[in-house]
Amino acid sequence: MFRTVHVLILLLVIGASALAQAPDRRTQLGMGGGAYTLFGDLLVQEDKSPGAKPLVYEIVLANLGGVPAGRQVINAGGRYQFMGLGAGQYELVVILEHEEVARLRVEILPGPSQERIRQDITLAWKPKANANKPAAVSVADFYKRSEANEKLFLNARAATDQKRYDDAITTLRQLVTADPHDFLAWAELGTVYLFKQNFEESENAYVKSVTERPQFFLGQMNLGRLRVVRKNYEGAIEPLTVAVGIQPTSADANYYLGESYLQIKKGSKAVGYLNEAIKLDPVGRADAHLRLATLYNAVGLKDRAALEYEEFLKKKPDYPDRKKLEAYIAANKK
Repeated sequence: MFRTVHVLILLLVIGASALAQAPDRRTQLGMGGGAYTLFGDLLVQEDKSPGAKPLVYEIVLANLGGVPAGRQVINAGGRYQFMGLGAGQYELVVILEHEEVARLRVEILPGPSQERIRQDITLAWKPKANANKPAAVSVADFYKRSEANEKLFLNARAATDQKRYDDAITTLRQLVTADPHDFLAWAELGTVYLFKQNFEESENAYVKSVTERPQFFLGQMNLGRLRVVRKNYEGAIEPLTVAVGIQPTSADANYYLGESYLQIKKGSKAVGYLNEAIKLDPVGRADAHLRLATLYNAVGLKDRAALEYEEFLKKKPDYPDRKKLEAYIAANKK
């Protein structure tokens, strides 16, 4: 059974982030427990091509370590809202039909309590040129359930959206016991365990997911990213390599694979993936310049490190340690 695959292209992000500035303070990885609210509208620009347009999107908020802080399902043109956030750096991920279609970085800086930060997301929807032609990838993230199991799956997602994580885990456990081949249910279970920061069980569930469906991009990506968070860089390389093979245009998959090679001191392999991440998402993955600079500095190529720092500052001019990087550039740039 094949289904039509749609392509979403992230065009631009609009909506000013009214962040309260605090001089000389570094923000940490963002998580809940604070007094900030992040909200915005999901705007989908459609072309005039015939056929049904996607209506429902999933918005996931995670910290930079990949640990989710919230998830909501909204319609095109709808509004998401995540409350009770702490100051820090987050990523907003847009998912359509189990595929990641957009990712953007948001930073909440310390300031007055109850601060509301708006970040709209604008996407352009375009069908694939050969959308009517079946392709093997079109079934990679589809799973047919029985009526009873589909009800369990939907109940579990509703519980997760309502932050009833223990209920969601119980329901998903019931589902995967009834059908251990349901790779999407395993992946969902891994994500719920991530919400509870139970990394061990989360990883076990993601492994089950990709064992059942090795070509499931998000499963491989989430498994690899989780292992990076757990500093198991050797273990992260295999799923991230598969993820890059499935979706070579994923800047994040390339970035985390490059980071993993960098951490195990295989810099020659790291360089290509980090540069590809920059090429695919020059601003969103500008931090790859920092990782390349770290690599070049470690091997004594300080002039190349200076160039990477310079490129990073062009894209992130408000970087808190800008003066420190500028001093390095001045001392080492040829």
